[in-house]
Amino acid sequence: MKSTIAATLSTVALMTQAQNPFFQDFTATPHGTTPFDKISVTDYEPAIDRGIELGLQEVDAIVKQRSVPDFDNTIVALERSGKDLNRVLNVFYPLLSALSDDEMMGLSMRVTPKLSDYQTSISLNEGLWNRIKQVYDSRSKFNLTPEDSMLLQTTYDSFVRSGALLQGADREKYRKLSARLSELTTLFGQNVLKELNTYEIWLTADDLAGLPESSVEAAALAAKEKGREGEYLFTLAQPTYMAFMKYSSRPDLREKFYRLYNGRNTKGEYSNVEILKEIAATRLELANLMGFETYADYSLEHTMAQTPEKVYELLYQLRDAYRPAQIAEFKELADFASKLEGKPIKINPWDYSYYSNKLKNEKYSYNEEELRPYFELNNVIDGVFGLATKLYGLTFVENKEIPVYHPDVKAFDVNDKDGSYLGVIYTDFFPRDSKRPGAWMTGFKDEFYTADGKSSRPHVSIVMNFTKPTDSKPSLLTPYEVETFLHEFGHALHGLLADTKYASLSGTAVYRDFVELPSQFNENYLTQKAFLDGFARHYETGEPIPQEYVDKIISSSQFGAAYACLRQLNFGLVDMAWHTVTAPVEDAEAFEQKAGESVAMFEPIEGLMLSPQFSHIFSGGYAAGYYSYKWAEVLDADAFAMFLENGIFDQKTADSFRRNVLMKGGTENPAELYRRFRGQDPTIDALLERDGIKSPEKKPAQGNLPMPKDR
Repeated sequence: MKSTIAATLSTVALMTQAQNPFFQDFTATPHGTTPFDKISVTDYEPAIDRGIELGLQEVDAIVKQRSVPDFDNTIVALERSGKDLNRVLNVFYPLLSALSDDEMMGLSMRVTPKLSDYQTSISLNEGLWNRIKQVYDSRSKFNLTPEDSMLLQTTYDSFVRSGALLQGADREKYRKLSARLSELTTLFGQNVLKELNTYEIWLTADDLAGLPESSVEAAALAAKEKGREGEYLFTLAQPTYMAFMKYSSRPDLREKFYRLYNGRNTKGEYSNVEILKEIAATRLELANLMGFETYADYSLEHTMAQTPEKVYELLYQLRDAYRPAQIAEFKELADFASKLEGKPIKINPWDYSYYSNKLKNEKYSYNEEELRPYFELNNVIDGVFGLATKLYGLTFVENKEIPVYHPDVKAFDVNDKDGSYLGVIYTDFFPRDSKRPGAWMTGFKDEFYTADGKSSRPHVSIVMNFTKPTDSKPSLLTPYEVETFLHEFGHALHGLLADTKYASLSGTAVYRDFVELPSQFNENYLTQKAFLDGFARHYETGEPIPQEYVDKIISSSQFGAAYACLRQLNFGLVDMAWHTVTAPVEDAEAFEQKAGESVAMFEPIEGLMLSPQFSHIFSGGYAAGYYSYKWAEVLDADAFAMFLENGIFDQKTADSFRRNVLMKGGTENPAELYRRFRGQDPTIDALLERDGIKSPEKKPAQGNLPMPKDR
């Protein structure tokens, strides 16, 4: 009887395995894309468990082989291990951000310790480390290409940075710290999403003064979907919040929205205050264990900046350059608001978007709502994709045979100028409760070359939170949303155009302060008439965007540049403060205020904080790295200056950018890649000129980007 039961259970187990889509390569879909239509939440955990088991077996085989360690049997073998685990994680984590629910979040909390232990088991495997070290120490004997050398160096460095040199009790301490950090960062991110989804702000028709028709329609539709017709439902989803703060003429409601939005995760069930303090303390302890004074010293070792001092040098350079302009901007804004209201007006943080939008409209007759009809989403898709056609010869064709994970998602085949297949891009544009706020690019499969030399092409995804279509109108974007699209598409091109041998060096797998260059470079095209003329046309009449509107976009592009810069500098300084601490922080709110006081533009408000919702640094990959947006902004302005000199669609310049930046991934030092493209070190001059801080004819006081010279 027992044997019959055992046989039955074995058969059931085999059937379950056969039904799990992750237990085999994806071969039944176009281009081997993910079979989302076959995957259920219950498939992830057994696939992760199996992937961990197989990955450890592969590592064990590398360690136990009798062959003398060499580059192929150790470094390349390790690079190619873990394929089964990667297949499931490359789906699970993107959907955890784009299509999550309580079940997915609970699963994430369960598997996070397993994955942390798995990674630590590999990084602290003494037998594996000994083989890697032998190869590294005898690297001059191997005939390595530059890319091979980079893989060896990054593999060696990653093991050192993961505790391979630790001994005895320090190894176990590293394991515990890593596991705790994984748990904390996962919980932080989940709290941000969970609390955001709790906000429902119900308004009546009397509360809608100043709001554009698109916002009112969206709020009415949201209320209708909740069964409350005649009312208006607003949330704190980014496009909803930004539109309300910009257009509502009710200062009391603007203040209410502002306090809710900026008070998120500071108290109650989803408070992140104690969690972020523990994250910072744990990171410090880990850095100290590795021999670094601060986490920033540890984190920045493999970046273009290399040291906290160089980061602060850039941030303070920009602060000093932009602060006088910001003071002048605020005086002009306060004078305008006082004149408009007929009484003295103090600009509060919830007033800035409202009055600056009105001032911008007066100075340039610029109203983003008037421009929405010219940026219908499908036309914008044609325009943004068309930019890659003009620059690099790429074509995009929707492929409805490719499974998608949500009805809003579309998938496109991407082909090169010679017609050859380059990869797949998924687009996911609209907000939903299961999606975190913001915009990002991710991938379901990296580019690499197989063992037999065949190019395995990438599958990338761009995810945003644009204004949804309503019953009466399609999705119409603001210029800011078009800029966001351009940004994430730049990341996508970095992944799609990759041509590297190893997946771990492919696409966006570059130094963190280099990764934003392709994305921010793309944003420059929003102010170029030749680009806008190609797709911006009225969604009803088909008329191209009037020249006067194009002129407004261009002429107003410098409006508020100093405010925007100091706002970003605040993010960067708060990030650096948390990661340059040498002792745990007691009062998080006071600590944050002090960190940003040199760039503060408003008086602090008790109970409102950035840090508890700052997912980039506490649950994303930007710890001690948020500065990289400004670092890369210097790079992108400097790079685009070359296109302005040669022509914004100049093929020779575009080919050089593709060849030296987009295709190379992390195979070479980014400083060298940039110099190869540009012919010189980047300077901050172009950024200051683009933002109107310095006129082109005046010699800027600042010079080169403060990269260390001993590269």
